[in-house]
Amino acid sequence: MADTAIALTRDAALRRLDDFLPDAAGAYARLRNKENGPGRHVHVSRLSAALRRRLVSEEEVVRAVVARHGLSKAEKFVSEVFWRTYWKGWLEQRPSIWDGYVMAVERTAFQLEASAQLRQRYTAAMEARTGIDCFDAWALELTQTGYLHNWARMQFASIWIFTLGLPWELGAAFMFDQLIDADPASNTLSWRWVAGLHTVGKAYLADAERIQAMTEGRFAPRDLARTARIPADSLVVPQPAAVRQAHQADPSAATLLLLTVEDLSVEQLAPMRSLPVQALAVLEGRNAWDQTALSDGLARAAQVWPEAALVGNVSPADIAETANAHGCSQIATAFLPVGPVAASIAPQRAAFAEQGLRFAELLRDWDRRSWPHCRRGFFALKEKIPALVQEMVTP
Repeated sequence: MADTAIALTRDAALRRLDDFLPDAAGAYARLRNKENGPGRHVHVSRLSAALRRRLVSEEEVVRAVVARHGLSKAEKFVSEVFWRTYWKGWLEQRPSIWDGYVMAVERTAFQLEASAQLRQRYTAAMEARTGIDCFDAWALELTQTGYLHNWARMQFASIWIFTLGLPWELGAAFMFDQLIDADPASNTLSWRWVAGLHTVGKAYLADAERIQAMTEGRFAPRDLARTARIPADSLVVPQPAAVRQAHQADPSAATLLLLTVEDLSVEQLAPMRSLPVQALAVLEGRNAWDQTALSDGLARAAQVWPEAALVGNVSPADIAETANAHGCSQIATAFLPVGPVAASIAPQRAAFAEQGLRFAELLRDWDRRSWPHCRRGFFALKEKIPALVQEMVTP
């Protein structure tokens, strides 16, 4: 069961943001890495699940925090929000990394079948039976609640890779399947960063004394790896390419509005609100958490377009037929970044074109302005944060 403090509706996310605002500057900067255990993650925003689905947007959150504290005092928190943007922008300019990762997970699954020893270590890790106190506790928290503190995720990944000697690809896939805030870019690339593959040669090695200190003595792990044996990279990392160009919406075309977990506050955007929406549909999510958020997004969209037909869940293969059935010549959605949602739609794009259906995607200004600075390391983006905040969120 998910931590009840994790917001999965827009109203809950806005309340969570309001509750967090007093602590978003100094308290967050001092205490954000303290790991207090399940249900006690009081020093972080707990907005990750809402931000991942854009029940609230990065722009809304940063605007509220900067208005309350100013950028200089809230720099640590604002930087963390931009880390999410960085991962997405970096992957968007290297989409083959996602495809390569999916294939690498399949290859490592075959390795499990071929090696009983590897399979035993992998099963023990997933079932919290490694004997490493912190790792097993975090594995249980992850599988039982769908959440881990971000700092704990780094320790978990490091122990998985360097102490247990397990493939990073399997760890990333395991965590992605469990997380309430599972984000394709953040999860995959963070695991690569820990493994020493994102910033080549620079790995993150979990330290027993640091873990004991940050958990206030709850854990005292033994026999953690003292050196990082960086694995061979299973992926080919290309040079960054331009972000995929999306069709803009025709403001006069009868529209099927397609909601996905990539952005569930599109009704807040003026270009979307101006569309003549005749039908509302949601692309099926991966789990019950997605469905809760999708239902909330659909209910809010229905308030903006009360005359539109409520279609509800559709599969990718049913989208074109649904649009035609409701007299729509256009399918509009938020921009679909690299990941499983975009991959599920990709095979349908030709069918949309063949049937004369325009498939339009709205790229938010936040992404359009930030992603060009995500071609290399994070600090190229970080140095632009003051200017980006000034452009996008400062009145």
